[in-house]
Amino acid sequence: MESTGSVFNAMLQEFDGAARLLALDPGIWKVLTHPKRQICVSCPVQMDNGEIEVFRGYRVQYNITLGPAKGGIRYHPGVTLDEVTALAAWMTWKCAVAQIPFGGGKGGIIVDPNRLSRRELEALTRRYVAEIADAIGPDKDVPAPDVNTDAQTMAWIMDTYSMHVGHTSTAVVTGKPIEMGGSLGRREATGRGVMITTREASKHLGLTIEGAKVAVQGFGNVGSVSADLIAKLGAKIVAVTDWKGGVSNEKGLNIPALIDHVKQHRTVAGYTGGDKLDPAKLFGLDVDVLVPAALENQITMENAPSIKAKIIAEGANGPTTPEAHKHLHERGVFVIPDILANAGGVTTSYFEWVQDRHGYFWEEEEVNRRLEQKMCEAFKAVLDMSIRYKTDMRTAAYIVAINRVATVTRMRGMYA
Repeated sequence: MESTGSVFNAMLQEFDGAARLLALDPGIWKVLTHPKRQICVSCPVQMDNGEIEVFRGYRVQYNITLGPAKGGIRYHPGVTLDEVTALAAWMTWKCAVAQIPFGGGKGGIIVDPNRLSRRELEALTRRYVAEIADAIGPDKDVPAPDVNTDAQTMAWIMDTYSMHVGHTSTAVVTGKPIEMGGSLGRREATGRGVMITTREASKHLGLTIEGAKVAVQGFGNVGSVSADLIAKLGAKIVAVTDWKGGVSNEKGLNIPALIDHVKQHRTVAGYTGGDKLDPAKLFGLDVDVLVPAALENQITMENAPSIKAKIIAEGANGPTTPEAHKHLHERGVFVIPDILANAGGVTTSYFEWVQDRHGYFWEEEEVNRRLEQKMCEAFKAVLDMSIRYKTDMRTAAYIVAINRVATVTRMRGMYA
C-alpha cells in the first residue's frame, strides 16, 4: 500500500533511511524527527460584503539549530498542519544541504485566494501576521513566498510586522519587491537552481544537454523559469502542463511566447504553438529530463512505471512518493531530490537577508555568480556522499543535511 496520506510520514521515511546509514545517535534521531514549534491561529476577516469569515492559519518552526527558521507561506484550500510540518522539515534539510545558516520553517492558510478580492487578501495577510508576530523576525523566523503568495504578499507582511515592532524591518521576509529591499535575481533563483543541478547531473551521466528533450509539470514561477533557462542551454522543452491543461511540440516549444501566453491567460491551455496535451500523459512521454514543478505527491506508483526520463529534477517540494522514488532508483533513473534541486530559492533568500542586514545590495550578476557557486558545491557534496555510501541522491542529500544539523546539535548540547 502506497503511503500518499501523510506528507510528514513520507518525509520521515526518507529521513529514516539516511539516518540508519549514518548510524545516527538515537537521542539526536528523536530531536530531529519532532518539530520544535507548531503554531495554529484563527484569522477573522471582514469580507467585502460585510460578513466576517474566519480562516485557519499555521506556522511551523521545525528546527532552528543552524539559525532562524526559514520557509514560505502558502495560501491554498488544501493546506494542512501535516503538510506544513513536512514542508518545514524539508526546509531544515534544504538549508543544511545548501550550507546556509537557517533552520526550517513553513506557513500556510486554508483559503482559495482566487475567491478573495485584493482588499480581502491584504486583510487576511495582515491579520495572519498579527497573530504570529511574536514568533517571526529577522533573528527568529523569516517567511517567504510560496504557493499563491508573491512579492506583494511579502510587502504586506513586512509592513505589518514593522508596525508591530515600531521600526522598518526589511529582513523579516525575503522575496520582497526590489524597491523594498528585495534581491535582484531572487524571482528566478529556484528555477536557476533547477537548471544548474540538471546541467551538473547531465555532465555526471555523460548526457548532452543540448538537444535533450525536457517535459515540465507546472508552469508557475519555478516551472517557467526552469524551462526558460534549460532551453537556453540548448535543450528542447517538448511538453508543459499546468492546473488547467497542457501543450506539446516535438520540435520544442517557444518558451518566451508560452510565458507571454500564461501572463495573459493564467494557464498554458489554449497556447497555439503546439498540440493539446492531457496533463495525465506528461509523465509517460519519451523525454530525457522531467521537471515536476507543481505540488507534492505527483509521481506515484500509478505513473512512475511509465516514466522514461533519465533525469528527474524535482522543482516542487515532495513531488515523488517514497515508493515511487524507490522504483525509479531501481530502474536507474537519476533523481535530483527537491532539497537539492530547488534549493536555489532559499539560497538567494539567504543572500537577500544578508543584503538587508548590511544595507548594501549586489548587482544581479553577483547574485547569480554566488548562487552558481553554492549550487555546484551542494551538488558535488551530495554526489560525493552518494558515491561514498553507494546510495541514491535523495538519501545522500539527507545524509549531508542530517550530519550537518546533528553535528551542531551535539556541539550546542541539550539545554536543561
